[in-house]
Amino acid sequence: MTKIQVNGALLAYDEAGSGSPVVLLHAGIADRRMWRDQIAPLATRHRVIALDLRGYGESELPPSAFAHHDDVVGLLDALGLASAALVGCSFGGAVAIDTALAHPHRVSALALLGAAVSGHEWSEQTNELWEHLVGDVDPEDLAATAAGEVRFWVVGPDREPADVDPELVAFATAMDERALAAELALSAVDVAELDPPAIGRLAELTMPVLVAAGALDVPDIRHLADRIAAEAPHAIRPPDIPNAAHLLPLEHPTRVNQQLLTFLP
Repeated sequence: MTKIQVNGALLAYDEAGSGSPVVLLHAGIADRRMWRDQIAPLATRHRVIALDLRGYGESELPPSAFAHHDDVVGLLDALGLASAALVGCSFGGAVAIDTALAHPHRVSALALLGAAVSGHEWSEQTNELWEHLVGDVDPEDLAATAAGEVRFWVVGPDREPADVDPELVAFATAMDERALAAELALSAVDVAELDPPAIGRLAELTMPVLVAAGALDVPDIRHLADRIAAEAPHAIRPPDIPNAAHLLPLEHPTRVNQQLLTFLP
């Protein structure tokens, strides 16, 4: 693990390999540890940088205002990189898209895995799924909230917890408890959003884009993948990965690694 000064904060990252740079951006329920099965395979061809976004994992959270997408470019500046491919999962996908829109010349390619999109409003179907699978949870109870989020995102609406590798459930729960504490701290800081948001600007993503999703993810995520692929001019949309929900890199690392190694420049 290395820490580097970016826009007034010390951000933590892991790095391996050499070649064209690739930055890995984690899900909002996780941290850079979620890329444990990607770093070594990708490092055979690329300089791989797995970042803890500001406030998450081992990265700092000073009280000053910031934007996650500006931090990504700040990281490239600090490392002396003119551009990089961005690989983002879930919230990390939203950050990757925002970075590509705010700083298009700094992003050589986008690989989006179950990506969220800034400005997207969750459907009533998703809200009803949450009520059915999780229900009311005290947001101050981080353990209960993490259990609910893992049930919703990692297990998914079409499986039971017993259907999923218990080690994956335990690992995801531990990451999410830490991420929830980060989000609580982030709520007290001015986090700037992309304006206008990405949901109406997907046609501006003129770089190569890979859009992947799990067949067992919540419907909104799969619909977003379809929309990104339809609107981004140079998007590739492979078939949904079977028997996978939201954290594709952890559930099906071999399949994900093959797709990334084929796609990344």
